[in-house]
Amino acid sequence: MSSFPAESVQSGNRDYPSHPIIGVGGIVIWNERALLVRRGKPPLEGAWSIPGGMLEVGETLRQGVVRELAEETGIEVRVLDLVEVFERVSRDEAGRVQYHFVMLDYLCEKIGGEARAGSDASDLAWVAESDLPNYALTPGALPVIQKAFQRAGEAKD
Repeated sequence: MSSFPAESVQSGNRDYPSHPIIGVGGIVIWNERALLVRRGKPPLEGAWSIPGGMLEVGETLRQGVVRELAEETGIEVRVLDLVEVFERVSRDEAGRVQYHFVMLDYLCEKIGGEARAGSDASDLAWVAESDLPNYALTPGALPVIQKAFQRAGEAKD
């Protein structure tokens, strides 16, 4: 017998999954600013984060990044390098795994489009690296974004 609600697994919800969910994110550095989105849905609703979402069946990681950035931000990107892989496991009050994501975040180059909040994002902002601490970022996002700024700087040299 499973320890999570069967209806959430059958409907494909993110909570109480039967297996880890693969997520992809794109860190776009443009004019020395990173594109952040404010999450419009749980988990972590209202927090600022790296744009991204769940990988779809049949989609490559890079295809997923391109699609998610277009849906959430309206930005067309070229996926450059993998910046970070991490996982987020959250448990409910009873100790059951409510969320389990394996996230792959990529450095991306903006190649088109105009930034606008869409899909799961309630807002977006272009943020200088020095201003990142002023945003209520999702746990673990700050070092990943800083690493992307470093990689972007190295690419210019």
